[in-house]
Amino acid sequence: MTPSDPRISRLLAIFVGMMTWVMEARAGEWPQILGPRRNGVAGEESLSHDWPDTGPKKLWEKKVGGGLAGVAVAEGTAILFHREEDREVVEALDAATGRQKWKADYPTTYRPSFVDDDGPRCVPVIHDGGVYVFGAQGGLRALDLKTGAKRWERDTHQDFGAQEGYFGAGSSPIVAAERLIVNVGGARMAAGMAAFDLETGKTLWQSVDDQASYSSPVVVDRDGVAHLFCVTRLKASSLDPATGKVRFQFDFGSRGPTVNGANPVVVGDRLFLTASYGVGAVFAEFDANSAKTLWASDEILSSQYTTPIAFEGMLYGIDGRQDIGVAELRCIDPATRKVKWSRADFGYATPIHADGRLWVMKTDGELVVVRPDPAKYMEIARAKLLSGTARALPALSEGRLYVRDESVLRCFELR
Repeated sequence: MTPSDPRISRLLAIFVGMMTWVMEARAGEWPQILGPRRNGVAGEESLSHDWPDTGPKKLWEKKVGGGLAGVAVAEGTAILFHREEDREVVEALDAATGRQKWKADYPTTYRPSFVDDDGPRCVPVIHDGGVYVFGAQGGLRALDLKTGAKRWERDTHQDFGAQEGYFGAGSSPIVAAERLIVNVGGARMAAGMAAFDLETGKTLWQSVDDQASYSSPVVVDRDGVAHLFCVTRLKASSLDPATGKVRFQFDFGSRGPTVNGANPVVVGDRLFLTASYGVGAVFAEFDANSAKTLWASDEILSSQYTTPIAFEGMLYGIDGRQDIGVAELRCIDPATRKVKWSRADFGYATPIHADGRLWVMKTDGELVVVRPDPAKYMEIARAKLLSGTARALPALSEGRLYVRDESVLRCFELR
C-alpha cells in the first residue's frame, strides 16, 4: 500500500475515530474533596453495576493508619493522608496498582477528645503539580506531586490563634483565584478564613471573625461574580476569593455541642446549607451582594456531615446522624420544600453522582447504587466493600472507586 492508497485513508480514519473515542471516554479526576467541582459529581464516567454476587472487582488494597481523610486522585496518582504512630503521613500511590511512588511524614502530638481516631480528617488537594494537606493540629503543608518534596509549611493554629475544636481541624482547603484558602478558625484575629500563596505559603488575606467548622468551602461563579461560599462555626458567608472581602453573611449553626459538616450546595442562584444537632437546613436566594432566606427547617434534610447531591432540581442526601444510628436517604425538592421520598433506616452514607446514578457509600461498608428519581426510591444494586466503618469520603476516578475504613484502603473497578 502507498500513502495515497484509499485503504490507508480508511485505516487512518478508523484510528483517529478510535483515539477520539478514547479521549472522550477518559474519565475525570478526583483532585479534592467531593470531586472536581466539590459537589459529589463525577463527569465523563462510564460505569457498570452488573457485577457478580461477590461485588465489583477489587484491584488493590493497602493497610492504612489512623485518619478519616478520603483520597484525592489526579495525574495517575492517589494521595493518601493518614497517621502512623506519632507521624502524619502523606503517600503517593499509583492510582491503578496501589504501588507507592513516594512517602513523606511529619510529627504530630494530636490527641482527640471525643473520638478514638487520632489521624488527619481533611481530603488532600492536588493542583498544578502540587499537593496540599491540612492536618488535625492545623499543620498546612505543600508538597511536590512528583517527588513529595516539601515546598512550604504553616502552623495555622499557632499563627492565627485557632482552637483545636471537637475533632481537630477538619475542613478541606480549596484552591481559588490562585490562592490556597483554608477554614483555619482564627476567630480572635478575624481569620476564620485565610488565603495563602500557592508557591510560598505567605498569608495573602484573612477574613471572617469566627471559629472553624468541618464544612469545606466551595467556589461558584454567578453572572461574572466569584462566590467563595464557606460555613464556619456559626456563620455562612460569601467571600471574594481574591481579596477575602465579605459579599454577604448570615447566621448558621448553634452554640454548644454541634457541628457544621456538610459543604454548601449551589442550585442555580440558590444556596442550600444543612446540619444536624437541631440546626436544620436553610435554602436561600443570592445575588452578587446579598442573600435572602426562602425557608429554614429542621424537618426536611438535616445532615450531620454528608453533602447532598443536586440533580435536575432535586437534592439527594442523608437526613439524620451517624452517631445515634438514625439516618434516612431522602430526595427533596428544595423549591417546594417537599420531601419527595424517604428511605427509612437506610443508615449513614455519602452519595456521589456518576453516569446517571447515585453511588451511595454507607458507613457500614456497603455500596448501594440508586437511580435518582424523584417519584420513588429505585435501588439497582448493592455490594459489601469494607468490613469496618467507612467514615472517609469515597473517591471516583477513571472508573475506579476508592473507599477506606479504619484499617484498609481499597480500590474497585466499576467500568
